Amino acid sequence: MHFIGTYSPGDSPNTDGIHIQFSEDITITNTMIRTGDDCVSVGDYTSNINISSLICGPGHGVSIGSLGRSGNAVEVENIHVRKVYFEHTTNGARIKTWQVGTGYVRGVTFEDIKFDSVENPIIIDQYYCKSRGACEEKQTGVHISNVTYSDLSGTSSTDVAISLNCSRSVACKGIVLKSVNLTSTIPGSRVTSNCINAYGNVTGEVQPKPSLLLQT
Repeated sequence: MHFIGTYSPGDSPNTDGIHIQFSEDITITNTMIRTGDDCVSVGDYTSNINISSLICGPGHGVSIGSLGRSGNAVEVENIHVRKVYFEHTTNGARIKTWQVGTGYVRGVTFEDIKFDSVENPIIIDQYYCKSRGACEEKQTGVHISNVTYSDLSGTSSTDVAISLNCSRSVACKGIVLKSVNLTSTIPGSRVTSNCINAYGNVTGEVQPKPSLLLQT
């Protein structure tokens, strides 16, 4: 299989490999991206995006977002990411939104994904801001719903392999994890999950098992 590649140093800032915005019906396939930022980033007003057969790393992973930074209404749906190999990236399958945003992200699938020493293999961050961990609590937020993680495996280089950090005001709903097996890069160490206000279901063998709230 022939891969088309794009490359920049791993410490280079603001060097997204591919950024998609204000677009629909886009396919990215057979691509190798080694960069200092997101391998692929998905911005506002996008739909029907298919990303497959991608090698990513170094870089910040495949990111839906960041979204809603200026308080705008976000419309992102039908995003499908499959057959991706993440190698030594800071993130893997990521959704990131600013609290001041509104609108929605819905119908997202991450399928058949492999992680090799990834800091945050599975992450939803609805508290994305300039100063990580110092975001002021807001009553607004982007609605994230119907996100499926299926057949994901590999290693995490941090203790928290699954982080679903959803807004306390605008919950994540319809989260499904199916056949997920994440372990630590450090022999003998265990990985955990961290879930805040995330509703959904777990099917099949999932490790580490996230504490999702039951879908109502």
